[in-house]
Amino acid sequence: MSEISINVTIADREYPLKVTQQEEPNIRKAVQVINDRIIELKKSYGLKDRQDYLAMCLLQFVAANTRMEGYNIESIENINERLASLDDLISNFLDKIKFVDKDEIVLLDSK
Repeated sequence: MSEISINVTIADREYPLKVTQQEEPNIRKAVQVINDRIIELKKSYGLKDRQDYLAMCLLQFVAANTRMEGYNIESIENINERLASLDDLISNFLDKIKFVDKDEIVLLDSK
């Protein structure tokens, strides 16, 4: 993939980047989200230093990412448990049937 050069502005500072064309929309969206968050922080806090706003912005994003990672791990574990349960149900059902031919299935006695 070929890279393109773009300039982005974060907290009133320009940064040159090399990104793929596929990455560019995501990078530009991320820059917009960061700048919007900094504006919100400026309204809420009386900080003077740009680095303080960037640090608080970073803290919020990392905290949100950490929460999402925990959610994803819990979701995967939940899905694995449900798949194991479905596997058991299917195995139990298959143990109770007999295939006579391709068009006929007979349910065996559960005695």
